[in-house]
Amino acid sequence: QVQLVESGGGLVQAGGSLRLSCAASGLTFSSYHMGWFRQTPGKEREFVGVLTRSGGNSYYADAVKGRFTISRDDAENTVYLRMNSLKPEDTAVYYCAVDRPGSSWPQVPEYDYDYWGQGTQVTVSS
Repeated sequence: QVQLVESGGGLVQAGGSLRLSCAASGLTFSSYHMGWFRQTPGKEREFVGVLTRSGGNSYYADAVKGRFTISRDDAENTVYLRMNSLKPEDTAVYYCAVDRPGSSWPQVPEYDYDYWGQGTQVTVSS
């Protein structure tokens, strides 16, 4: 049974930083690309970024490019989302996800992912 557990969310002032973690279990973690999404009330879930299984390539949404970085530690079965220069519009629930085998790079749409975490709230105050 695949489980993804996000942590590290919280309240931060604009311009600040946070690092989210996503601990995975029940799968061969190193075999999968890992993605991050976010969602605000009343809106659809939005792609943030994706990292290859090797950790050697990544792809980000324009809204976060240059500010957010995804990394992974396969020994810990954990993927991270480092968020710098946070803005109030980054406020959302953030989700990690495991890509669907056979999906095409970059895995942007939600249907390219099979498993999701429960999410962690990030609030950026102005």
